[in-house]
Amino acid sequence: MAKTESFDRFYRKYEDWFERNRDIYEVELELIRSLLPHGEGIEIGVGTGRFAAPLGIKIGVEPSAVMAEVARKRGIEVLKGVAELLPVSDESYDFALMVTTVCFVDDVLKSFKEAFRILKKGGIFIVGFVDKNSPLGRRYQEKKDKSRFYKEATFYSTEEIVDFLNKAGFYEILVKQTLVEKDGKMLPIIRNGSGKGGFVAVRAVKP
Repeated sequence: MAKTESFDRFYRKYEDWFERNRDIYEVELELIRSLLPHGEGIEIGVGTGRFAAPLGIKIGVEPSAVMAEVARKRGIEVLKGVAELLPVSDESYDFALMVTTVCFVDDVLKSFKEAFRILKKGGIFIVGFVDKNSPLGRRYQEKKDKSRFYKEATFYSTEEIVDFLNKAGFYEILVKQTLVEKDGKMLPIIRNGSGKGGFVAVRAVKP
C-alpha cells in the first residue's frame, strides 16, 4: 500500500522544506543533473514535481492525488500509480528517475524490475536517496519516529541499492554523493562513490 497519508496531509510542509533548504535542494538537483542522459524520461514518485520540473522531465507517476495536483501546476503530466506497478508500456523511455522515493516503496526489487521493464534497451535508471550509512542517514533513522514524513520509511545503504539494481538486471553502476560532512557541516560538493555523503545517486544501465 502506498504510504501517502502524511504527504497528502502535510504537502505544504514538504514544499516549505525546499524553500528553507534551497542550498541542499540545489546541490541534489546538480548531482542528479550530472547523471541524466538525453532523451525522454519519467520520474517514478514524482511528488510535487520539485525534481522533474527543473530537470525537464515532463511526465511522472505518483500515488498521492494531492501532490500530483501540485506537480501538474508545475507542468508535469502525472499518472496515478505506484512504483511496483507502473501504468506504462514496456520499453517506453530513455531514462527513469526515482528520487527520495525508494525508502517509501513496499517492494524495492519489484519496483526496480518495473523500471527495467519500461526502459528501452540501453536506458538509464537513476536512484537518488539518503544513504543509511552516512552521518545524515544515521540521524534520519534516529529521528524517524518523530518525523511526519519518514516515520514509515525504510532507509537503505548504497550497497543494498546496488544489489537490488543488479538483481533487477541492471549493470554499469555509477555512484555519486553529495552533502559530505566535515566539522559538523554538510558541504555542497559532489564526489564519486559513497560513504561520506548524505545524499547518494546511483546510475545504472539496462543492457
